[in-house]
Amino acid sequence: MYMPNTGDTVLTAEQELKLRKPIDEYIGSIQKKIDDLRLDGTDQVVLAMSNIESAKRDKSITADERSAQIAEQKALLDKAKAVEASHKEEISKLIADAESYLKQHFSPDYLEPVKASCKAEKVIAKQEYEKRLAQLETEHTQTLSALTDSQEIKDEKYVYKNRQFDAKVTYEKELQRIKDRSHDAFSYEYHLIDQLRMSKFTLLETQKQKWENYKYSFNMRSFLLQNGLYIVILLVFIGLCVVTPAVKGTQLLTYNNVLNILQQASPRMFLALGVAGLILLTGTDLSIGRMVGMGMTASTIIMHQGINTGGVFGHIFDFTGLPIPVRIIFALLTCILLCTVFTSIAGFFTAKFKIHPFISTMANMLIIFGIVTYATKGVSFGAIEASIPTAVIPRVNGFPTIILWAVAAIALVWFIWNKTTFGKNLYAVGGNPEAAAVSGINVFKVMLGAFVMAGILYGFGSWLECMRMVGSGSAAYGQGWDMDAIAACVVGGVSFTGGIGKISGVTTGVLIFTALTYSLTILGIDTNLQFVFSGVIILAAVTLDSLKYVQKK
Repeated sequence: MYMPNTGDTVLTAEQELKLRKPIDEYIGSIQKKIDDLRLDGTDQVVLAMSNIESAKRDKSITADERSAQIAEQKALLDKAKAVEASHKEEISKLIADAESYLKQHFSPDYLEPVKASCKAEKVIAKQEYEKRLAQLETEHTQTLSALTDSQEIKDEKYVYKNRQFDAKVTYEKELQRIKDRSHDAFSYEYHLIDQLRMSKFTLLETQKQKWENYKYSFNMRSFLLQNGLYIVILLVFIGLCVVTPAVKGTQLLTYNNVLNILQQASPRMFLALGVAGLILLTGTDLSIGRMVGMGMTASTIIMHQGINTGGVFGHIFDFTGLPIPVRIIFALLTCILLCTVFTSIAGFFTAKFKIHPFISTMANMLIIFGIVTYATKGVSFGAIEASIPTAVIPRVNGFPTIILWAVAAIALVWFIWNKTTFGKNLYAVGGNPEAAAVSGINVFKVMLGAFVMAGILYGFGSWLECMRMVGSGSAAYGQGWDMDAIAACVVGGVSFTGGIGKISGVTTGVLIFTALTYSLTILGIDTNLQFVFSGVIILAAVTLDSLKYVQKK
């Protein structure tokens, strides 16, 4: 066996294979024994199960023929499983022997020498690159000294820059080759384990492979494009945490403040989850804030403490005769119904007549605000029954349970997006509506469904906000919430290019915006200046999103 005598030894390909040969021979002999033991057992189990599935899907045979084939394969399957069970202990011992050998020999005898070789190769590659640059500079200086014509001098400078670029490309290719070699050496152990165990890895082994693959594929430019905005926002938040005690004499990052941020974020989470589906379809919704105002007003009227003091189109409502639970459910259903009706209208015009959501939802925004303001004369309807928030979103040992409503919404929408046909179609239509239509997806139904789902979530969100604020519903409530919801989605990585986005990103975006707003408020920053912060963040998020899109193209 070839053993390098220093950490700086560079291995040739032949020397590397020579280092690996004893490992291949030992593990190979064990693998052959295992394969022989699996031949009439595990291999036949896999084959029989495959044949059973094929028979179930085969439409060219009769039901009796299908039953006969399945019965035959099940008999073979039972026989193969019996053989597999009889060989299980012997195979386990062989695998344990092989893994023990790998643990003792793979890293010291092969992996570490290869890593040392790669480290030395990097040093040599850098030296060669610097030597090449120095050589090019010397040649360039000598050539320039012999030239007098301005055009020739310009041409020589252009050639010099190209040669520098070529040298850099050659150097980067060499670094990538070295990186590939190190990665392949690491992966080879798991290739052997994969064959021994038939792709069954422990949790620790899986995590090691993921970490290695992450390091192997890591690119600083891509990392900054993906996470640069989060890093900047985190630094800003850390700065606020440092500045607040000095300016206001109070700590920002306390348990109560964290709970307050989560409590404020909970109703907004519903709104962001709703509009995220529309952004996924390259759309948006400018009417969210007015939906909140409408839902808050309707909820406050129904759950009002006593007879309403204000009227709707001149009529004074009195729901005090209804039981509290009925009023709570009635308010929720009314919010959902009102919001869903208006989102469905916008969705219909968008899906049917190809009107951009910017226009259809802007029309919604104006219509809703106009109707609610005219109907209520723009007045606030006061407080709801004090017992209602306590019943629906009580505090348990100081913990606001409104947060659990948001968690449930996140889980439900995640399930819809990732585990249902509608969710998969949502991504498909957002990515390429023409291709989705050709593949048989009903684009109209998907787009309308996204708007309906958004309306349901808006209704829930406005109803919860009414609980949180104990009423105070008015047409003006919710102003600017549409921008917050959209911004949270964009910051969370839901792309306006369509078909790209995750629920985890939406959740992160909502928490980021709520935390920043809360922090700036505690610090005493004027509300108008907070809009400036939001605008800068939105602009940065969309710019990064555009750069990512251009990079992919």
